Amino acid sequence: MADKIVILGAGVSGNGTAILAKKHGYDVFVSDKSPIAEGTKEHFNKLGIDWEENTHTLSKMQGAKYVMKSPGISSKIPLIEELKSLRIPLVSEIEFASKYTDAVLIGITGSNGKTTTAMLTHHILKTAGFDVGLVGNIGNSFAKDVAENDHEYYVLEISSFQLDDIINFAPKIGVITNITPDHLDRYDNDFSKYLKSKLRINQNQTQRDFLLFNADDPELNKAIKQIDTQATIYGFGYNSFDTNTTYLEDDQIVIKTKKEKIMIDTLDFTLKGRHNLLNAMAASTVANLLEVSKKTIRESLLNFKGAPHRLEQVLKIEKINFINDSKATNINSVYFALESMKSPTVWIVGGVDKGNDYEALYPLVREKVKAIVCLGIDNQKIIDSFNPFIDIILETQSMKQAVMIAHKIADKNENVLLSPACASFDLFENYEDRGMQFKQAVREL
Repeated sequence: MADKIVILGAGVSGNGTAILAKKHGYDVFVSDKSPIAEGTKEHFNKLGIDWEENTHTLSKMQGAKYVMKSPGISSKIPLIEELKSLRIPLVSEIEFASKYTDAVLIGITGSNGKTTTAMLTHHILKTAGFDVGLVGNIGNSFAKDVAENDHEYYVLEISSFQLDDIINFAPKIGVITNITPDHLDRYDNDFSKYLKSKLRINQNQTQRDFLLFNADDPELNKAIKQIDTQATIYGFGYNSFDTNTTYLEDDQIVIKTKKEKIMIDTLDFTLKGRHNLLNAMAASTVANLLEVSKKTIRESLLNFKGAPHRLEQVLKIEKINFINDSKATNINSVYFALESMKSPTVWIVGGVDKGNDYEALYPLVREKVKAIVCLGIDNQKIIDSFNPFIDIILETQSMKQAVMIAHKIADKNENVLLSPACASFDLFENYEDRGMQFKQAVREL
């Protein structure tokens, strides 16, 4: 009799896991508290996968070998407690999928920069001729890709929620781009629990593995010194860290190990800003560990195009520069965005607050922001935070309205920046939908 797997959630992770599990002979049951997309249901029916929507039926889950929980589902819902009491192992998609591939795994996590770092790492390796997939929070579901392609290498963008439910998952190279308060609503508003979650990327690594971390991040620096690991640790940042280190010197990325020191010119790097140089340092170090040539790394940095919805130049209208940074769903991302603004900026901000403390932005907002346009159902926290020193704060209820008002306020050679600092679910499907609506509204001006 086939082992049973229960999959909670029929989104990208759930769908991918169902396909991989079915391929490996599992009896698959998918349960989603919300409606399941028609195309997904048809695909499940075709594969002979049992499913339910708009409910979770505990009796149908008993006897399962595993429960795969989609990352968007909180561990605190009563169903999870009941499943735990049945002693069924709870796993994430990355845990399940990693059982069925012998690929070299490069896992990239962090509060910010992980998408760009993952894209850049994948781009360098692909340019170097590697058989490499880009999966996880970006690209395909890891499980679906393992079922359909099974590349020799995988670059995974990994969230803390995915790391929460690993048991044996271990990347050959783990990267932590930084740690700043984010998703604290899922971690009892306790930063140390969130930090611990990110560090799980290292928990199963051995002496054959590598852990790269942002040595400029004070919290991360402190945490790395306290972990007990056999993995080889590399620090990357603006200042050199130790024997194994990647740093910046005279516009060159320097990768220094016990064996060698290589230098990569960054003068013509397409992405601007300090944070993007940190992303480039991380990706270059990964590539160097996998013995990609210095020439290939440099060429890849020069022709790389950034992630959509991350400081994306949209249009210049009447010499006003419109920038889409919809992917900035936390304070740290907005900090980087504002830091890179070189002229007065009308800032469009707001959405579903995830426990933001806006104080870290005060100096930059005073220096760079001429007006704030709020875009969200509840904007009171933003208004209260910035009212003491920003004269113009306006509330809007649609993207079209926000863009029109921002356009009227901005003068020639100034910026209109969508950098929300919040999740998008009050007015939009997701950050991509929010970014697309921004771009459409700009084009219609």
